[in-house]
Amino acid sequence: MVTPADLPESLPEWCAALALALAAAAEWLHSRRVARVARLAFGPLGRPAAWAIAAPWLRALSCSMVAWGLATLATIPPRAHSGDAALAQRLEDPRHVLMVLDVSPSMRLVDAGKDQKQSRMQRARDVMESFFDRVPFAQTRVSVIAVYSGAKPVVIDTSDFEVVRNILGDLPMHHAFKAGKTELFAGLEEAAKVAKDWQPGSTTLVVVSDGDTVPATGMPRMPASVHRTIIVGVGDPQTGRFIDGRHSRQDVATLKQIAARLGGVFHNANESQISTALIQESFASEDESPFERLTRREYALLAIGVGAALLSLLPLALHLAGTRWRPGASAGESRAQKSRAAGAPVGLA
Repeated sequence: MVTPADLPESLPEWCAALALALAAAAEWLHSRRVARVARLAFGPLGRPAAWAIAAPWLRALSCSMVAWGLATLATIPPRAHSGDAALAQRLEDPRHVLMVLDVSPSMRLVDAGKDQKQSRMQRARDVMESFFDRVPFAQTRVSVIAVYSGAKPVVIDTSDFEVVRNILGDLPMHHAFKAGKTELFAGLEEAAKVAKDWQPGSTTLVVVSDGDTVPATGMPRMPASVHRTIIVGVGDPQTGRFIDGRHSRQDVATLKQIAARLGGVFHNANESQISTALIQESFASEDESPFERLTRREYALLAIGVGAALLSLLPLALHLAGTRWRPGASAGESRAQKSRAAGAPVGLA
């Protein structure tokens, strides 16, 4: 049994060329026959309507389009419309959520939430759980990079939310780093390395931090795969808490600056969840035109539809508007003939 994989990839192009050549030859023979009876078909001038001159070319092109479309469908694997098959099709080109998570000791301070009784890490967990509840997780891969005095990838491209939930729990991941200042930009640099080989526009970068000790310079450049960036701030932006002899609170101004420099948006998640509108905007692809989302299969179906429509509608269009010549007596002449037959003067008819 011949399968689509056994057929040559160039088969559709050869079929289209052959159909175009045969149709063009047939139209040439037909035009020679029509030329013999041109005055009978088109009147004294012997010419059809101006637009009808293109009819032979349209028929030949339509035959070529239909042949290319049918041959293309024969050479590509069939698409089964079932739940599992649809899921597999979506997972061939998944979306990515790349989360840079601040795990510094300041994230364990208790000053977050509406009543300020949650730690910043607990608040981050609640916010991100709500975030993932509203994203198309079935076609999404999640990667997490922990950042403190450096950056370490924790998980790359997981589809298991329980793994992400465990990471967002109270794991003391700051013990995996040397004590020091929070190097948030190190996490962004690591994120750029992880996402550099992904499809352009397929990644949403989410940075969760309290903005503590973030430098003002040295912003890493994100790869083309990063489509949207969301900076999520946690912790009390007003009062804050003391740690290691210094005052720590959510640095809203610095986080907004980071968001602006990355071309993203900032959200203060200390009291409110990330809005659904922002999530939908982050996963939308409005920069991609509808034609860029079409595959070879859709183009084949479009070629078959357009070609078949032209072949079926051209005869009707030629019959109704192919020529302005209308053989037979006019209405005025018919009235004159009837008047003569009745013996009445033509002017009184």
